[in-house]
Amino acid sequence: MAEVTPPAAQAVATEAVETAAVAADVTAAAPSSDAPPAAGAVTAANLELTPPVIDDHAAPLVIDEPPAPAADSLPEINSPKSKSQQKSKPTFELAAEPEPEQFFIPPEPVSLETPPEPAAQPPLHFHAQRPSLFIVHITPEMAPVAKVGGLADVVFGLSRELAIRGNHVEVILPKYDTLRYDHIFEMHRVYDDLWVPWYEGAVHCTVFFGFVHGRKCFFIEPHSQDNFFNRGSVYGFNDDVLRYAFFSRAAIEFLWKAGKHPDIIHCHDWQTALVPVFLYEFYQRLGMMHPRICLTIHNFKHQGVTGAELLRASGLHQPERFFDYNRMRDNHHPNALNLLKAGIVYSNFITTVSPRHAFEAKEQGQGFGLEPTLHTHQTKYGGVVNGIDYDVWNPEVDLQIPARYGVSNIDAKYDNKRALRQRFMLADNEKPIVAFIGRLDPQKGLELVRHAIFYSLEHGAQFVLLGASPDHAINNDFWGLKRMLNDSPDCHVEIGFDDDLAHLIYAGSDMMLVPSRFEPCGLTQLIALRYGTIPVVRSIGGLADTVYDKDHSDRPLHERNGYRFDNYDALGLESALGRAIACYYEYPDHFRHLIENAMRADFSWNRPGEDYLNIYDFIRDR
Repeated sequence: MAEVTPPAAQAVATEAVETAAVAADVTAAAPSSDAPPAAGAVTAANLELTPPVIDDHAAPLVIDEPPAPAADSLPEINSPKSKSQQKSKPTFELAAEPEPEQFFIPPEPVSLETPPEPAAQPPLHFHAQRPSLFIVHITPEMAPVAKVGGLADVVFGLSRELAIRGNHVEVILPKYDTLRYDHIFEMHRVYDDLWVPWYEGAVHCTVFFGFVHGRKCFFIEPHSQDNFFNRGSVYGFNDDVLRYAFFSRAAIEFLWKAGKHPDIIHCHDWQTALVPVFLYEFYQRLGMMHPRICLTIHNFKHQGVTGAELLRASGLHQPERFFDYNRMRDNHHPNALNLLKAGIVYSNFITTVSPRHAFEAKEQGQGFGLEPTLHTHQTKYGGVVNGIDYDVWNPEVDLQIPARYGVSNIDAKYDNKRALRQRFMLADNEKPIVAFIGRLDPQKGLELVRHAIFYSLEHGAQFVLLGASPDHAINNDFWGLKRMLNDSPDCHVEIGFDDDLAHLIYAGSDMMLVPSRFEPCGLTQLIALRYGTIPVVRSIGGLADTVYDKDHSDRPLHERNGYRFDNYDALGLESALGRAIACYYEYPDHFRHLIENAMRADFSWNRPGEDYLNIYDFIRDR
């Protein structure tokens, strides 16, 4: 089966065939397909690839070969070879034969009828075992050691699910000075002399290893006057593009120097989107022919748009090559480079975090300018809904709430409701509690959040908000709202974020509001469902993929789990929130059935883990 290189790498592969040093190794073919990807979950059976759109007459790339490590500087590192490279006989399981049917014959009268013949023996079923893969996640975040947003939770949950399924999984992160070291176990140096090419020289790095709740993690610490990752926070600096370009180069350099040859390198967002560029422009020529790249885009809004200085810093020394529209040039600014676009072009497969958002990004303007690129590469593009970690978000075992409960004892949920009211000094009455938890960001629909507070109070409900914003103007606005409603016995606004308090709000509230302008996936509604807190959401992105309206969904009744509205306006919000409050008062039995449906829904990492393994299987041998 032919190997796949991404579109922008074909020219490199063709030129390398003519070079004696790599004549036998560089044979690349681009992904191809006759049909667009399915709108639902991704499976190996419905994935295909299409020929790339690229200029094959570009001038050959001049490579500054990274300095070779000194022989005595290489420590012993456990770097398993890909198990898929080892030939092994498939194992098969035989379906167990059913026990013979028992026939009851009454003592009186004696039946003279011939007993029926035994049922035919079912055919034997053979199940080929899925090969174990060596998977490396290269990411700027992972909960709980380096968390800014939902990306951190996704890496934490997905890496565990893949490991549970028998794969060897490693995670590579920057060594921030803000790491939660209390969650890193047995941290120690494993590589002292990693020299990473940067500008006309190289930056010395040290690599550490440690376990984060069972995940095998490497942390790269650069020793540079640029002080890349010792700045007191993860993001928010003018040179963020250069910081993460360096991290991407350092991560792939470490894999090469350490002799690691993963089946799959899984990258996340624009921060690591240069990894496939470096792999196919540099490291394939140096012998890293085996890895395939999957890029997950968690938010199209942030793309890493930058100028030509990036090329000089990272060693991509042919501006005319990388400013090509079919490679890295931004779709709207001809003098700018777009890191996220480069990741889409060079990766073997691209995912977003829900099928609905994958469609919206490509067809409905939510790709923030990358729609033409997504159309060009649509046959290696799809959506996989995120999961949540049920070891962390599960009311049956949650030690951060006063009363644990499940579907069989829902009444214990109301002990948490009383505790929430006591915490915020709310009136103890029969009113439902509507909640909002999240960043106070315009994406989250702040105009509708504000409207929902007053609508809830006017229609017999209480309201609780927990959130904060990096924007001082937004924070000040909600501080003003807090002071306005401070004396209300039915409302509390908490500016900031507290994990323990978030657990209590999920457990003690009756409804969870998520009125987002756009939402790639959303974890808030998934957590709310697990806690039996009915989500009231806008029909957008992952919200539409996971919440099914009680009154208007075409799903079976036992799958309906919340309320939805379409239009981003006050009337749309009121149509859904009003129905939820009315159901709570007028049809309490229906509302309780809705709680049961919500808690029975499975949004763990089980299904997404299977979907990602199907994607890995699809790209690893092509």
